[in-house]
Amino acid sequence: MLLDAASMYFRAYYGVPESITAPDGTPVNAVRGFTDMVARLVAERRPTRLVACLDLDWRPRFRVDALPSYKAHRAAGTERDTVPYGVPEEVPDTLAPQVPILLEVLAAAGIATGGAVGHEADDVIGTLAGRERTDAVSVVSGDRDLMQVVREEPTPVRLIYVGRGLAKAETLGPKEVAEKYGVPVDRAGEAYAEMAMLRGDPSDGLPGVPGVGAKTAATLVSRFESWDQLRNAVDDPGDKRLSPPVRSKLAAAKPYLAVVEPVVRVAMDAPVELDRDDTLPSAPADPARLAELASTWGLAGSVDRLVAALAR
Repeated sequence: MLLDAASMYFRAYYGVPESITAPDGTPVNAVRGFTDMVARLVAERRPTRLVACLDLDWRPRFRVDALPSYKAHRAAGTERDTVPYGVPEEVPDTLAPQVPILLEVLAAAGIATGGAVGHEADDVIGTLAGRERTDAVSVVSGDRDLMQVVREEPTPVRLIYVGRGLAKAETLGPKEVAEKYGVPVDRAGEAYAEMAMLRGDPSDGLPGVPGVGAKTAATLVSRFESWDQLRNAVDDPGDKRLSPPVRSKLAAAKPYLAVVEPVVRVAMDAPVELDRDDTLPSAPADPARLAELASTWGLAGSVDRLVAALAR
């Protein structure tokens, strides 16, 4: 199981009242909610290995160099060097201090964290999922971009999509992604990424191709076997898979189409480092430290639930 940690603790922060505080009054709603989510996932899904994947760089240089608009609106006023380890982009003042606490809880529990210098958590997930050859993989995230990692072979990869909360989680594989977005099932993951490139995503600063929406994008990627094939068709008037109006729109966006692929596709070769073995323990690695954290931050209930889940 690969956790998109930031996606989960953001949802925990906004889903659990900020009135949940430590004895000293410090808000711990994100820590409490995140810990409860992990406990529930472990108890219900029973993974044998687990990694909480971190954003060590929420706006990687290689993506910004390719497309300067990438997350540019989120970067306004944010000093990269002031963002705490593992904390992405602009975060509420009462969330940022909770992330180090959350990481301490994971460490004391013995749950592995993973990151890659110069890369986002999506890249950590893509790399770990992509190289797995032994176990089926469950990716937990509220980020639709990770639909691109689903596959059947050589080992299944599924996205547990928690965009509407863990209670309403959807488990998505190639079949579900294909049905949901109208892309071919035999390459649903990569086709989803191509569809995203064409339609764009204002929340990430991706302009997309003007005049090409989600339905047109899905139709287009369904007609081609690869992104390169689609791009090559733009310059081939004899390729009838593109109508003249659509070819004109794509031709006008050629500079964007030439650079967007590494921005949208998750990296499969990120230099991922784990802080420990990813085997999920049956007992905390440091029970004394975990108990201390639970006492200091008022997390006894959540920590007890996590310990109980590990012991099952």
